[in-house]
Amino acid sequence: MKTLLSLLCLLSALIPFCDAEQSALLSAIEALPNCALECLTTAIAVSPCQLTNQTCICMDSTLQASVELCVTKSCTVRDSLVTKNTTATLCHAPVRDRAPLLRSINIGLGVISAACVLIRILYKLVVTVYELGLDDYFILLTLVCGVPQTIITDRGTTANGLGKDIWTLKPTQVTNFIRAFYVMEVLYFAIVAILKLSLLFFYHRIFPGANVRRVIWGTIAFDVLFGVAFVVVAIFQCRPIGYYWTSWDGQHSGTCININALGWSNAAISITLDLWMLAIPLSQLVHLKLAWKKKVGVGLMFCVGTFVTVVSILRLQSLVHFASSTNPTWDQWAVNVWSTVEINVGIICACMPAIRVLLVRLFPRVLGTTAHTNQQYHAKYGTNKASVQAKPSNSSRGESSLATGNKIAITYTQTFEVQHGDNDMTRLVEMDDLGAKGKPKSSSSSQVSA
Repeated sequence: MKTLLSLLCLLSALIPFCDAEQSALLSAIEALPNCALECLTTAIAVSPCQLTNQTCICMDSTLQASVELCVTKSCTVRDSLVTKNTTATLCHAPVRDRAPLLRSINIGLGVISAACVLIRILYKLVVTVYELGLDDYFILLTLVCGVPQTIITDRGTTANGLGKDIWTLKPTQVTNFIRAFYVMEVLYFAIVAILKLSLLFFYHRIFPGANVRRVIWGTIAFDVLFGVAFVVVAIFQCRPIGYYWTSWDGQHSGTCININALGWSNAAISITLDLWMLAIPLSQLVHLKLAWKKKVGVGLMFCVGTFVTVVSILRLQSLVHFASSTNPTWDQWAVNVWSTVEINVGIICACMPAIRVLLVRLFPRVLGTTAHTNQQYHAKYGTNKASVQAKPSNSSRGESSLATGNKIAITYTQTFEVQHGDNDMTRLVEMDDLGAKGKPKSSSSSQVSA
């Protein structure tokens, strides 16, 4: 240590006689922690570089790797970050920053998903006369949890260095970033489960069959257990809880479960549950009395949600180094991006059937059918119930004839035409066919004789 101090004193004395490049190098060396300076002098002793040759030190990758390995073993985490920042600045390493892109994705998708939910709810409350269903309440709850996540992503993680290299940040920023990330992790587990509940209650409303409803209720129960279990485990994954965001510097004591295993298991179960939930509506298509083109259309409507499953699968790649990264503010950027996309796109997909009904009303010639009823919307999401229009048919007639005696027989025939608006969300699938197979449909005509 005395040798190091003597060397520093000598270098400081030489600074006035050095050029600008050497002065910057010597100033940087003075700013290094003692443990890092020892690693640097040891590595330079066996390298072709001189302590005052900045260009050689910055270009020698073997020297830098040797110093970095030594610093990791000999210095604290905080000292390692100071050393990395000093050397990166000295060698004019580019400053990486992906925060603006994440901020745009987060705010943009957050506004769109919130608008979709509000349009869905306001349309049903203002235009239609039916009360909100469980699927509506759970999509609202998803939004209630999603808005804080959007705010925390912007003002918590991104504002404290997400998308930047950790060595460019202050220690307080690193702690604040990990604390915000912890809250986001808990919210993510809750939002994913609640969003699935909204879709499941939507299935429960449109599928009247007893067997499929039992399957849906079983899936609902599993989803509730899945969500509660992971939220509780996420909250108490470290003991004490604060050790989650203080453990990074290696100066605090505590224990945590395998955080990587927690993230991977949640993603695997969530993807499997998504595939199961996709199979529920598709399994009902075989029972529908529809033309194959209409079946394809209905199937594609339900398959829109597979995009969320694809995003969940892509998110798995970002979990490879989820808890073991030495540069979490940079490496966990992808986790935040895919989580943000997954949640907001899921909300948008859950609102698409209701938004389609609204668009059909606004643009009937483009999205509607050629036959529409004039009856006001009274069904859920503003859909048309079957309207009955009584019209005399071409063959409707009144006949009078004289029979034997003074008896007169009058025969009156009236035809009832039943029309269904194609803009009814539920009528996209003839759910009555699922509820009572073999049950005859109501007759389109009736005759009354007097």
